[in-house]
Amino acid sequence: MFSSLSHFIARRFSRGKQRNKMVSFISMSSTIGIAVGVAVIIIGLSAMNGFERELNNRVLSVISHGEFEGVRGPLVEWQQVVTQAEKHPKIEAAAPYVKLTALAEKGAQLKAIEVRGIDPEQEGRVSSLSDFIDPSVWASFKPGEQQAILGKGVADLLGVKKGDYLTLMIPTGGATTKVQAPKRVRVKVEGLLTLNGQIDHNLALIPLADAQSYAKLGQGVSGVAVKVTDVLEATQIVREAGNTLSVYVYLRSWQQKYGFLYRDIQLVRTIMYLVMVLVIGVASFNIVSTLMMAVKDRAAEIAILRTMGASDGLVKRIFVWQGVFSGAFGSIVGSVIGVLVALNLTPMISALENLIGHKFLSGDIYFVDFLPSQIEPLDVAVVSITAIVLSLLATWYPASRASKLNPAAVLSSK
Repeated sequence: MFSSLSHFIARRFSRGKQRNKMVSFISMSSTIGIAVGVAVIIIGLSAMNGFERELNNRVLSVISHGEFEGVRGPLVEWQQVVTQAEKHPKIEAAAPYVKLTALAEKGAQLKAIEVRGIDPEQEGRVSSLSDFIDPSVWASFKPGEQQAILGKGVADLLGVKKGDYLTLMIPTGGATTKVQAPKRVRVKVEGLLTLNGQIDHNLALIPLADAQSYAKLGQGVSGVAVKVTDVLEATQIVREAGNTLSVYVYLRSWQQKYGFLYRDIQLVRTIMYLVMVLVIGVASFNIVSTLMMAVKDRAAEIAILRTMGASDGLVKRIFVWQGVFSGAFGSIVGSVIGVLVALNLTPMISALENLIGHKFLSGDIYFVDFLPSQIEPLDVAVVSITAIVLSLLATWYPASRASKLNPAAVLSSK
């Protein structure tokens, strides 16, 4: 096919000097439009892939996929809940936790945070918190020593670092309706949790036994966290497992608190595909006007070809090839530019943030404080092929008009 007569003539027409400069300008504009459209869509889809990757690797790896929390106070027989929950085929592991709300105080600085009491050994079965904490800190994290691991965002706000001490003010519960002074606990910052996102601006970890003591739970816990095999089915799995427990519990899954993040990413991805078709489609319309002007510009050559015996199909194929050249070239150039920018998107945006002195994503608001990027070959292929197909469709009408030119009328007017 590449050695066919129509391809050869189309290549000569594309490379040949146009008598009408406007044809060359519009042809270049359509190619640039397709290239820019393809590049922008690839960059946008790569950013969405990056956000989804960070959601899976950072947020969903450190939070509980599901939780069983006591209805009538703390869970005293939590070991039984763990055993029953792990019998569900889609629950990989379960671990107890104690959840407190506290006010962290360091000098004049105050910060409301969530304090989570965990057992390092059991927590490692349900989350990857240890991946974001210094291994030596995680190994030495044990009860009875007034230790705490602070989120880096909390530590930065309070102005503390590893080895410093701070005060946790924990609300005191009870049957009385009188306002009670909070329990003040002085803890040592044993290490930092570095997630570069919203979680490390709101979280502090303490040993499970210490949390039970501070909250006066005895041997009870606030609830049991579980890790499931399919995070997208977490709500259904937690509901099924909850129905098998022998105690009344509140059922929670990550989708209740962070599900909007996943839905937003999928929504934006869908919109990006719609925008892709519209942007590349608009750029492809330029191919129609380019070929219509090219048909007029090359009318004499077409007439000569027809007098030499060229068929309607040959003339059509010549201008189809000419339009595909513009679409394919724009698609290839756009794909290369889009991939190169997507590969370097994170450092480029970081450099821009440093240049203007403004951070686009704040870690205390968003689940990451940088713009991630991940290239998926399938996305690049889909965008490139879509651009070529739309440019091919745009050639049909001009090519049909070219095949219907009357050679006698064209040559007699010259």
